[in-house]
Amino acid sequence: MAPIRTWIPPACARGLALAIAAVGAAATIASSRPATAQEAKPMTAAGSDPVALGWMVGAPPPADRIIRFTDPDYFSFPKLRWTVCHFRQLMPTIGVGRGLGPLRFFERRIDDGIDALTFTPLGSDKTMRFADSLAANYTDGIAILHDGKLVYERYSGCLDDTGKHAAMSVTKSLTGLLGEMLVAEGRIDDGAKVATLVPELAQSAFGDATVRQVLDMTTGLRYSEDYSDPKADVWTYSAAGNPLPKPAGYTGPRSYFDYLKTVRKEGEHGAAFGYRTINSDALGWIIARVTGQSVATLLSERIWSRMGAEQDAYYTVDSIGTPFAGGGLNAGLRDMARIGQLMLNGGTQDGEQIIPEAAIAHIRAGGDKAAFAKGGYPLLKGWSYTGMWWISHNPNGAFMARGVHGQAIYVDPAARMVIARFASNPQASNAANDPTSLPAYQAVADYLMAK
Repeated sequence: MAPIRTWIPPACARGLALAIAAVGAAATIASSRPATAQEAKPMTAAGSDPVALGWMVGAPPPADRIIRFTDPDYFSFPKLRWTVCHFRQLMPTIGVGRGLGPLRFFERRIDDGIDALTFTPLGSDKTMRFADSLAANYTDGIAILHDGKLVYERYSGCLDDTGKHAAMSVTKSLTGLLGEMLVAEGRIDDGAKVATLVPELAQSAFGDATVRQVLDMTTGLRYSEDYSDPKADVWTYSAAGNPLPKPAGYTGPRSYFDYLKTVRKEGEHGAAFGYRTINSDALGWIIARVTGQSVATLLSERIWSRMGAEQDAYYTVDSIGTPFAGGGLNAGLRDMARIGQLMLNGGTQDGEQIIPEAAIAHIRAGGDKAAFAKGGYPLLKGWSYTGMWWISHNPNGAFMARGVHGQAIYVDPAARMVIARFASNPQASNAANDPTSLPAYQAVADYLMAK
């Protein structure tokens, strides 16, 4: 069956596609777009600072400083540096409540020596200071925990310590974590076929895939996120997830759920890793069907309201209010660090087991390296992927959640370190910041282990 071609509102087609590209596209696909002159030589972090540029300041803002969801470039650089902190001003959202429990503040032991650390970026013979790497990667906020204490914290661009930022595909890892929790608790059999849990997907490519194959993204799907191809499946997906009203005569899918039913199979399930956002949305549907709760409600109930979060979080949603399980989470920086600390602590906090230890143990053990090697990530040789987390298999046992434009939760068990980072790199692909970010994280780990 050929991909369904559907209408996309002319005013927002490009903008919505860019948003979905940012929050959900595979890095290798996102980086395949032909580079424009601006992308080839983007403005610096200082020159593109959204505060300095004055986006959306004033009552009303000047006409050339206004950003609307219907603008075709609302998520194009440099506007994206404002948009990543303000999705709820532009789109419908659903909250992830922190509940009424007490706040849990980190003990602060700020270590100014981290700024002066040096490392050699991948593929380079010149060293770089950690402090300089922040601007190089358009970092909007970064927090480092050591032994559960806050040792480093910086904010820039659109973000401060009271703001929220798009987590992009770090969202997938939280969706995966919820799935792994349900597997560990016996509420989901990861060997079960998806169709037995969500019969509506029986005729789709997901129908005969196992839950584990969805969790590990080894499903065989006919799905292209190539934004340079006007016939790519992502355009249908974009229209389905668009929260704006559809015009008279529109017959395509009207929600994430509707779209997932149209996905067709290509190749064999389990043969290779293939990073596709729609796996996370399929898992979100499985979770909702098994628990009777959306990923937003379940995340609030099981984790956010129990970990002492400082702020509520939120998800962007489609036209029927379905949270974007593949990339719609927006949250505060220190709360993302709390997620990393829970992962480091085996799911416990203050003696309470919030996340089943077995779920985290499975993630830390990693997935099929051979399957991952077929995915095409030359900078991540020897890595694997499971439960929608990226596992390095390095000597420190580091693993991480990753999102385009530079989002990350990096957990290093040997160094007892967690790094949470938000960024607005003009290039979506993590290949743009990995050469600087990964050795920088290792340099901090080595420094903290030596203390």
